Amino acid sequence: MKSVALFLIVLMVWTVGLLAFAARVDRSTPADEPDPAQAIVALTGNATMRITTGVKLLELNKGKRLLVSGVNKDVRPAELQSVSKATRGVYDCCIDLGYEAADTKGNAAETAAWAKAHRYTDLIVVTADYHMPRALLELKGAMPHAQLTPYPVKTAELDAAAWWKTGHSAKRMILEYCKYLAILAREGVLGLGPREAPAAQLAQRKAVP
Repeated sequence: MKSVALFLIVLMVWTVGLLAFAARVDRSTPADEPDPAQAIVALTGNATMRITTGVKLLELNKGKRLLVSGVNKDVRPAELQSVSKATRGVYDCCIDLGYEAADTKGNAAETAAWAKAHRYTDLIVVTADYHMPRALLELKGAMPHAQLTPYPVKTAELDAAAWWKTGHSAKRMILEYCKYLAILAREGVLGLGPREAPAAQLAQRKAVP
């Protein structure tokens, strides 16, 4: 009986957390443009909307440069310029492409190395609304002293206000919540001891053939 009661308590806490997470995602999409920062980073994923949003902020002078992190290695710069809808002048002068990141943790390491190289400590972060909580955890872990301003992009395929109504939305929200909890637990454990610098992690990744 005790084990059943414990399971029910854990399930209740997990469910309450999921509802709070979904509500956070639903409220996250900003109504206004962010205040200017030193630079902007867009975490690509599979959605071009994140890239075009990052470019729009750059063209509005919300940052000096834009890093597009996690670009597929098969994508050519000219192709991404077309997708991003950036003018040639802006694209050539102020947009950097990061090809090393394969996941959110890689995005964080890539962003930290780029920011360090340019001496940026104040960034606007662009990614999908449901992905933003986990992305911020990873970025804060890699850049603990940086100022990070989230600028979530609403996901057209996900109705965050009624995510439970379709199997696709429910699956995406639950999976993202579980990933978020895993990173939260990992960061809590790592916070108890020393951790490797993100720049060193990225250097090791580049050294692997």
